[in-house]
Amino acid sequence: MKSKKKRLNRSAGGNFAIFAALTFFGLFMALPLVYVISNAFKPYEELFLFPPKFFVRNPTLENFSDMMNVLSDSQVPFARYVFNSVFITAVGVILQIIFTSCASYALTKFDFPGRKFLFKMVTLALMFSAAVTSVPTYILMNKFHLLDTYWAIILPAAQSTLGLYLMKQFMEQLLPDALLEAARIDGAKEWLILFKIVMPVVKPAWLTLAVLSIQSLWNATGGYYIYSEQLKTLPVALNQIIAGGVARMGAGAAVSLCMMVVPITAFLVSQSQIMETMATAGMKE
Repeated sequence: MKSKKKRLNRSAGGNFAIFAALTFFGLFMALPLVYVISNAFKPYEELFLFPPKFFVRNPTLENFSDMMNVLSDSQVPFARYVFNSVFITAVGVILQIIFTSCASYALTKFDFPGRKFLFKMVTLALMFSAAVTSVPTYILMNKFHLLDTYWAIILPAAQSTLGLYLMKQFMEQLLPDALLEAARIDGAKEWLILFKIVMPVVKPAWLTLAVLSIQSLWNATGGYYIYSEQLKTLPVALNQIIAGGVARMGAGAAVSLCMMVVPITAFLVSQSQIMETMATAGMKE
């Protein structure tokens, strides 16, 4: 006799209740973003209303023009700050994905002495915040003469323990050994297996890692490691505007929106691919 699969029956009222609840919580979570966008277009007088108004009444672009005027008076061109942030973010994300993928592949699919100990150390490292590791990182960067360079920000970010842990867990769950053995029998080298077979299978992991890395690196200031004004990032320049106090409150609201644009755009672009690959990725032996 064929076993009958138990079907879950739900009334139309239940479906509506779930949809209404999800809509409510989704809109509630979007309120901070809507408020930041609204503030960026508020004229100066609306920013000081009490009680404050959630939505802008008379939208204006003066806040953005004020922000650009302040940045145009700086010693370094605004385009230089943008280039520094884009370069650090792009190179840092690429290196982080490459390094964590290679290390995770070795820890997951190769048996060598000390493998379990190394992964325990990686898991333990997740407990330490960036503030705890800032001093050792500074000493290492100074020892290798990398202070006041882009690499002082990029290299520590590329060695991400969170990214390594995430990639390893995905490889253990989604990557069958039989697939790798078949590729080796066909004569494929390990580098080819990694980039042609492993990386497409664990696409949800490195897409998620890329989004997290973009958010972290785009907001990096490099305050401990970067001293030259020519090498400072966009957040440093924009934070100087916010530090101007009440007189620059409108420009500060525009700054808050500008800093959110890149991480949110990266998430929106990759969101559908992450959800699609999570639903279809992986193989079973």
